[in-house]
Amino acid sequence: MAFVVLEECIRCKHTDCVEVCPVDCFYEGPNFLAIDPDECIDCALCEPECPVDAIRAEDEVPADQHLFIALNAELAKHENWTRITKQKPAMPDHEEWKGVKGKLAQLDRNGA
Repeated sequence: MAFVVLEECIRCKHTDCVEVCPVDCFYEGPNFLAIDPDECIDCALCEPECPVDAIRAEDEVPADQHLFIALNAELAKHENWTRITKQKPAMPDHEEWKGVKGKLAQLDRNGA
């Protein structure tokens, strides 16, 4: 079982979680983070670090967010997404996006 980054991360992208990951399994896109399920060791250190509650254990992902399980696996392998191991500032307008529902359309999958 792995941990999963959920919709709440879109357009916020806090990176507190990456600092505590012992296996560096986070990948960064333009406005979202993903966890590689093949690298995650289920240590649970990242979950309490997220200030917007955007990380859950796979078996605790709400039903309306199940698509994020496959999405994390896909994006962690995306050619334009890179491993992130150091904390960075959140997105400049993250406060405006905190708690907003239905952000999937805002996800930038491709990056640069």
